Amino acid sequence: MALLVKKIKGTEDILPRQSYKWQFIEKVMSEEAKVYGFKEIRTPVFEQTELFRRGVGEGTDVVQKEMYTFETKGGESLTLRPEGTAGAARALLEHNLINDGLPIKAYYFTTCYRYEKPQAGRQREFHQFGLEVYGAQDALSDAELICAANSIFERLQLRNIRLEINSIGCPECRKNYHKALKEYFEGHKDTLCGTCLTRLEKNPMRILDCKSPVCKEIAANAPKILDFLCDDCKEHFDKVQKYLTAAEIPFTVNPSIVRGLDYYTNTVFEFIADGIGAQSTVCGGGRYNGLIEELGGNPLPSLGFAIGLERLLMVMDAQNIEISSPESPALYIAALGDAAQVKAFSMAKTLREAGLEAQFDIVGRGLKAQMKYADKIGSKFTLVLGDNEIAENKAKLKNMSTSEQKDISLGEDFMQEFFAALIESETNPALSL
Repeated sequence: MALLVKKIKGTEDILPRQSYKWQFIEKVMSEEAKVYGFKEIRTPVFEQTELFRRGVGEGTDVVQKEMYTFETKGGESLTLRPEGTAGAARALLEHNLINDGLPIKAYYFTTCYRYEKPQAGRQREFHQFGLEVYGAQDALSDAELICAANSIFERLQLRNIRLEINSIGCPECRKNYHKALKEYFEGHKDTLCGTCLTRLEKNPMRILDCKSPVCKEIAANAPKILDFLCDDCKEHFDKVQKYLTAAEIPFTVNPSIVRGLDYYTNTVFEFIADGIGAQSTVCGGGRYNGLIEELGGNPLPSLGFAIGLERLLMVMDAQNIEISSPESPALYIAALGDAAQVKAFSMAKTLREAGLEAQFDIVGRGLKAQMKYADKIGSKFTLVLGDNEIAENKAKLKNMSTSEQKDISLGEDFMQEFFAALIESETNPALSL
């Protein structure tokens, strides 16, 4: 029979046989965030549309083409978050987190939503991990943020991943740069794509980020932002490079990096992985000193990055980086009869309270089917319970790896004897699963 309902285009199910990989990278990320002094923030999946119009930028592709926006029954315009920073910044202002002392350092795991053509590494619902820093102006905070991302990639053992950095200056730097860009691209109006013709009037820097091969070729010879930096911005960027060099983090200066969202200023950076096709940027970030002011707060220097989890897993798969499978169940109890089921239920509860995964039959299988199921789920040990075993208060404990069996008490000594068998199987290479 055909399915009545299927998943929506541009979304993916994370199945139980896959979720342990997500849990592993999320554990690594949260641990690294904590050692750098970050604490978790969680924000709503939808916000007032105005937040993203102001925070992300009215002229961006995200706002103009990609947002999931809807009107509530009360006539309010809401939008599913297309990225994580704007919501975190709104929460900072709304809850006066500045009073907690600066800098504010927060991390998040979040789902984001953008209506765009689904492809490998780019879905309409996607997942991000991000770090946010508020109230730190010094170039040292830029370098520390980049170092945190690099630490995550090192722990995950990623190879062939490169860091590219740039500075897009402050608003004053960009006035002259925008003028020079506009003059340059005006000479190529006949060949620019339709989207870039619009960008030419609103924000010519965004033409540098166009994916059209024709626009890319034109942009290659455009003026470089680094030639238009004011003294303060140049000094800031020089310091970032000095700190990264001191931390022995290799980098390349790429004047073409501009980022796709309007709130970025000064330092911008990307970590790029080779070998996964067009969607090769696994981490993007930088500084956005004007964001808080744009949302109605007092000027506050800010910076952050986001890592796409789908792309990160693609890179790890492409590089054959193995993530250990979840721990197998310690014990499967095969029970025959009502009394045995009660005993199995009680024993499993005791094992679980000790932190061990224990399972027993809850679907009415026969003994043979139960043993097949225990083997399928990779249980380390099995125990068969029936009337005789309960009467004698002992049963056969079977090591599923070696098929070795031994008698084990079902009374007060059960936990002690089972732990001994478990430890022996894990420390003896011949018995280890």
